[in-house]
This record gives sequence, structure tokens and C-alpha cells, in this order.
Amino acid sequence: MTSPLLSVVLSFRNEAEVIPELIERLDRALTGASIDYELIFVNDASTDASLALLEKHRASNPRVKILNMSRRFGVAPCVIAGMRHAKGDAVVYMDADLQDPPELIPTLWARWREGHDVAYTVRTDRQGESRVKLAITRAAYRLIQRASSIELPVEAGDFKLLSRRVVDHLLALDEQELYLRGLVAWVGFRQVAVPYERQPRAAGVTHFPLLASLGPVTTLLAGITSFSHAPLVLFLVLGVVFGGLSKLTLLGMLVAWLVGSPPSGAAALVAFGVLLWSTLLFGMGVIGLYLARIHRESLGRPRYIVESAIGFDER
Repeated sequence: MTSPLLSVVLSFRNEAEVIPELIERLDRALTGASIDYELIFVNDASTDASLALLEKHRASNPRVKILNMSRRFGVAPCVIAGMRHAKGDAVVYMDADLQDPPELIPTLWARWREGHDVAYTVRTDRQGESRVKLAITRAAYRLIQRASSIELPVEAGDFKLLSRRVVDHLLALDEQELYLRGLVAWVGFRQVAVPYERQPRAAGVTHFPLLASLGPVTTLLAGITSFSHAPLVLFLVLGVVFGGLSKLTLLGMLVAWLVGSPPSGAAALVAFGVLLWSTLLFGMGVIGLYLARIHRESLGRPRYIVESAIGFDER
């Protein structure tokens, strides 16, 4: 009987400083646990020596396989590309910066062998990150969870193992705006949490700085608009509340005028004009988020384009 195969999908961009240690630790952890594996590196248009390093490692380790994107597409599309090329009975996807320890994969594998379809990691600590970033990140996770129509675990990022049937269901989805953390929860089946401490980057700098990148904001908006209509409901509630306050204020102004204490009409008009206008703009912005999402979905463009594939069978 053939032993089951594990595919490890790693989306990356410009990680030349980390790749040698990453491959060494992955091989040691998986070989030590007697796990048959393949490593699928999805190159998101790197501009450093990452590709040359991977080709060098592949010469001595044919388990290393490479997908090169035609341009920069982002993490989620690259992960989907890796999943589509993966042959494993189970698939792990993770970051390539060694903040997520490869040594934890045998534990995820053991949970799968016990019958779980998803073994997702939950970060009990995030080393090497500022308190401000941690506070903002946790607040964003909780906001997405509370707004979502499904249960989304807090502090569960993009380091998890998926069974083949979960991967197949994800690949069958046609969504262009991918929020993988939510989609994995939405698919369902048997899921189990595995706690761990996230490490600081092994080398290099983050590609998603909190205040200098749109990545965190995009992730937050994708998480909310993917699984919640709460912003639309919020706009409706605000409209009702502000409309009611406006009517009460106008009624109060009328009573004051009747008893001989007329208020400043110009001031009241300007104040309520600004209030109502800001509410209208807010509502238009919220609706715009959903319309933009619908527009991107309607275009029908592929999620990614693979420029070349190294180490894979012909497809």
C-alpha cells in the first residue's frame, strides 16, 4: 500500500535570505516524521535570487517544485495555484518567512491521520511584533469574527493542513476575491485547532508592514465583505437613527419657536446638513465596497497566470 503524500504549498516573494534554512528545516521535520512529501514553492514574481536558489536545491532534492507567476498576484491566488498543482492526500499551506515553524507540521499531519479534515493553527503569542501592531491585528480579527455570518476562529492565520476533499471544494469555488481563512471555515467538515507561538522573521523584512502597506486593510475589508452584510445593515440603522434625531430636533426647534425662543436656523441647518451628508457618503462608501466586489467577480478573469512550472508532470 502506497504511503500518503503531503504537499506543502509556500507562496513567497523575495525570500532568498530564508529559503535555504526553510528547505532544510522542512526536510528535517518531515523526513524525521517519516512523511512522504513534496514542496511547492509559488514564486510571486520575485526580483531577488530566490528562483536561482530553488533551482539549485531542486537539483539535489527533486521534492522541491516551483511555480513561477507571470506577474505579482498576491498570496491567496498563489496558494490556490499551488493547491491546484498539489498531488498530496493532504495539503499544508504556510508563509515562507519561518514565522510559522515547519516542526509543527507533523502535529498537523497527526491530527489529519486521526480523521480531521482541517488542522488550523492558533497563535498564542506573536514574537517580534510591536504591541501596537498586535493590538490592531487582534481588533481586526475580532471585528471580522463578530461581523461574520459564520464562526471564524480568532488568531488563526494562514498556516494549516487541509484534507484532499477540503482542497477540492476550495478549488471548485469561483470567487475572485479570496479570503482563504474564511473560506476554509465556510467549507466546514471536521476541524481542530493546534496552538503554537509564532516566531519573528528568520531574515529579511515583512512584505506587509502595518502602516506602510494596503495588505492589512485589504485583508480586513475582504474578511468583512466576504462573510457579512453587517456594513449594509449598519448603514440602514444609522439612517434610521439620524433620521429620527433630525425629526426630534426639528420638532424641538418648532416648539422653541412657538414659545418665543427661536433657535439659530442657519446654525441648525448647517449642522444637520453636514450630519446627513456625512451619513450619505458613509453609506455610499459601504455600498461601493460591495459593488466593487461584484464588479471584480463579473469580469471573469483568471485568478492567476503561471509563467512556468518546474518539476511537475505535464497537465
